[in-house]
Amino acid sequence: MHPTTPLTRRTTALLVGALLALLAGCGSPAETQARGTEAAASPAKAEPREVAPPGLPGMPPVLDPHDIYAANRPNQLSPAVRGFPSRVYVPNTNSNTVSVIDPATYKVIETIPVGVQPQHVVPSWDMKTLWVNNNRGHTLTPIDPATSVAGKPIQVHDPYNLYFTPNGKYAIVMASLDRELVFRDPHTMNPVKSTPVSCYGVNHADFSADGRYFIVSCEFSGELLKVDTERMEVIGQQKLPFNGAMPQDVKISPDGKTFYVADMMAHGVWVLDAETFTTPTLLPTGKGCHGLYISRDSKEMYIPNRGEGSISVFDFAQNRLTKKWSLPAGGSPDMGGVSADGKVLWLSGRYDSEVYAIDTTSGRELARIPVGSGPHGLAVYPQPGRYSLGHTGVFR
Repeated sequence: MHPTTPLTRRTTALLVGALLALLAGCGSPAETQARGTEAAASPAKAEPREVAPPGLPGMPPVLDPHDIYAANRPNQLSPAVRGFPSRVYVPNTNSNTVSVIDPATYKVIETIPVGVQPQHVVPSWDMKTLWVNNNRGHTLTPIDPATSVAGKPIQVHDPYNLYFTPNGKYAIVMASLDRELVFRDPHTMNPVKSTPVSCYGVNHADFSADGRYFIVSCEFSGELLKVDTERMEVIGQQKLPFNGAMPQDVKISPDGKTFYVADMMAHGVWVLDAETFTTPTLLPTGKGCHGLYISRDSKEMYIPNRGEGSISVFDFAQNRLTKKWSLPAGGSPDMGGVSADGKVLWLSGRYDSEVYAIDTTSGRELARIPVGSGPHGLAVYPQPGRYSLGHTGVFR
C-alpha cells in the first residue's frame, strides 16, 4: 500500500470543502428563510382575494352596495335637473294629450296635444328630456322639462314603454304588439338591434344591481323574460304559476337581491330571486295590483291596487305588508311616482279621468285632480338621482 502523498491530501480537502458548501446550500425552506434575512428577499406572493364580477361597462358605479337607490334621497337633485320647475306630466291615452299639473296648487296649468294613445311619460337617461310614448301613433314626442314645451315627434313603431340601459348606451322600446325589444340610439332613436320575443305584451322592466341583465313582464301571456343587457338577447323565460296571470310593473329591491312584479289578475306581487330566476312566489296585496314605487328612504314600497282603489305598503326590512290605504271616494290608482321630497305619492286614476296626490306618511288623500280621459303612466319631475332607467322615472 502506497503512503499518502501531499497532493492526495490536498485533493481530499478540496472535495470535503465542496461537499460541505453543497450541503449548506440545500437547507430546509425554514432555514433558507432564516438565512434570507441577511440578503434581499423576493417579495411574498399576495393571497388571492374574491373579486365581485364587474358591472355593465360604462355604468356609473353603485353608490352603496346595500342600497341601489342611495342616490334618490329627498331633494337630492342632479345639476342636470336642478333648475327645472316641479311638475306632474299626465299622459291621457284616450284624449291624446298630456296634462301638466303644478303640484304646489294641485291645478292643471297646461294641456299639451301629442300623438295617438300616449301611454307613459319617460325621463331620458341624461334626464334632460321627457319622452311621451304615443303607442298607436307610432311616435315619441319630446318635452323640454325646463319649459314644458313639446318638440317635433320622432317616428318609432309601437312604443308602448321606454327604458334605457344603465350605461346610457341604448334606449329600449317595449314594442308590445310587435313582440320585440328594440334597442335604439338614446338621442336620435334610430334602431340598433331588434330582439324578437315569443311572449305577448312586453311592457315593464327593471335592471339588476350590476346592470348586466333586466327582467321584463309580458302581460298578455303571463310570462317573465330575463334579458342580457350587453348582448341584447333573451337568456331566460318562464310562465307565471297562476292561470290568467297579467304581470305589470317590475321593481328590484334596494339590496339588489329580489325582483317584485305586480300582477293585476293575480291581485298581488310576485317575489322573484334576482339571480336564479326560479319560480316566484305570490304576495297578495289587493285587486288589480299594478304599480311599484320605492320610498325616498328606500324602506318601503308603495303598491297601488287599481281594481279596488287602494295602496298597499310593503316594508323591506320586515319583508311584509304593513299598511293599506284606501282612497275615500274609491278610484283606480295606476301608475305614477313619488315627489322629490318624498312626501307625496302621485298616481293616475286610469278609469276615472283623475289624478291622486297621497300623503306618504299617513296615506291621506291630499288632492283629486280632474285630467283627460284614460290617464296612465304619469311622471313626477324632476326627481332625485344620477340617471334615469326610464318608465315613469326609475332613477339610480
